[in-house]
Amino acid sequence: MTMDYFFSADAEKLDRPRIHQWLSEQSYWAKGRSREKQDAAIEGSRNYGVYDSRTDQQVAYARVVTDGVTFAWLCDVFVSAQVRGLGIGKMLTAGVVEDLEPLELKRILLSTGDAHELYRQYGFAELDEPPTMMARMLR
Repeated sequence: MTMDYFFSADAEKLDRPRIHQWLSEQSYWAKGRSREKQDAAIEGSRNYGVYDSRTDQQVAYARVVTDGVTFAWLCDVFVSAQVRGLGIGKMLTAGVVEDLEPLELKRILLSTGDAHELYRQYGFAELDEPPTMMARMLR
């Protein structure tokens, strides 16, 4: 079934209104995010999508914040409810990892509340020493 879909790192293909709707209305981590903030996040990131090859409609999105040399943060990963269970999340994650590999980054981080098994398939693992990681939460 995934033959009907394709991965792209072309930011020109992004369906920004759809991405905003997914994240601001359907995600648990970006609910209420403004369109202006989402557009700014897109502009400051590497962006990825999976598209239906029959309609060219975007069905999944992810972005990566990176310096392009040492570190990356994979975030805002979203797969449309209509195509969940078809391997789209795997296609998206594999495409992102493959796109980042030539950068030879030291670390790619992500945070997930429910997709640990998906990310494990692509080499992600829980941190051995979470106490070394810190965050300053502003909201």
